[in-house]
Amino acid sequence: MKFRIALTAAASLALAACGSSEDASTEAEADTVEMTADEALTDVEEMPVEDPAANTAPVEMDTASPSEEAEIQEAGDSAADTAAAAMDAMAEDAN
Repeated sequence: MKFRIALTAAASLALAACGSSEDASTEAEADTVEMTADEALTDVEEMPVEDPAANTAPVEMDTASPSEEAEIQEAGDSAADTAAAAMDAMAEDAN
């Protein structure tokens, strides 16, 4: 376990040494993005309007067949078993 931590730390330091000093946040500042959006809307003269029928249509929900529900339950159980096995393996590595 200690070997894995040391290996992870070494890999992190190696990757950090390869990075540049440029910060991504300076390239995507809000004022530059907003200026571009404002420029795109300069020729628009109409105001937005509300659509009263936008959300009035009832939404039909798809129901799963019993066999689909069984497949979903089986997949969930399999995922839970895999997670439990991973936790057990991690606990064994820690000891």
